[in-house]
Amino acid sequence: MNSHTQASQAVKLFESTRVRSHWDAAQEKWYFSVVDVVQVLTDSINPTDYLKKLRKRDVELGSYLGTNCPQVGMPSESGVMRKTLAADVPTLLRLIQSISSPKAEPFKRWLAKVGHERMQEMADPAQSLDRARDNWQKLGRSTKWIQQRMTGQETRNKLTDYWNESGVEKADEFALLTNIIHQEWTGLSVQAHKSLKSLKTQNLRDHMSEAELIFTALAELSTRQIAETEEAKGLQQNAKAGKEGGRVAKRAKDDLEKRTGQKVVTGSNFLPPGKSTPVQLPTTPERKPKNSPKK
Repeated sequence: MNSHTQASQAVKLFESTRVRSHWDAAQEKWYFSVVDVVQVLTDSINPTDYLKKLRKRDVELGSYLGTNCPQVGMPSESGVMRKTLAADVPTLLRLIQSISSPKAEPFKRWLAKVGHERMQEMADPAQSLDRARDNWQKLGRSTKWIQQRMTGQETRNKLTDYWNESGVEKADEFALLTNIIHQEWTGLSVQAHKSLKSLKTQNLRDHMSEAELIFTALAELSTRQIAETEEAKGLQQNAKAGKEGGRVAKRAKDDLEKRTGQKVVTGSNFLPPGKSTPVQLPTTPERKPKNSPKK
């Protein structure tokens, strides 16, 4: 992920739910992840499946999205850039019409606010960092946590920049390397760590403790510096550096746990208490209502 890409990508928060977005400088407009928007409006934990069923039932909508929604590179939960269906604001408004949701009107207002904020950020780029901090504060994160989250993201960006420059190009290779580092220092895969925290569609790093963020950053910083020292190229050499970098963080983690008697990797998270009732898929008049998409 190069610096230009980082500048054009952003994760926005709507009522504490992440919505990936991409600013198209040439067209001067936002594109938003369609799957993320569906998750926001429906509270479905399988928004991809929900969207597939919705497009199948509403053929006109399916055709409209197919014509007007490009595949845009956006960061996955592991930070890997993947192509995802994206829509601009007019297209999203058409999608919102097809989903009966109490969040529809608040979401429309949020879209307008995001557009206004982008204009302000173009005049003063520092405002984007200020808004990121404000979002975390509204979610109840401490000042120390926010600083560590932002520092950790910068460390992550430098590592992925190195991977890009050293011949690691495929999205699945980025995911593999990330998992190698994570497995090495935590003893868990990324997915197993998410399961431990009872996370599904949420970003794992957004639910890490301050200690977990620090050790993740240490593992990725160590990996990059080892890779740079050894001039690692391609997947295999970077995987070796990832194992070694992960071990540096593991030794530090083990030492801390031995000294304090407390585990660094835990099941704690920042999920809000309670669950929202998911929005039901629209049904055709002649049929009995079917179950909503599988949770």
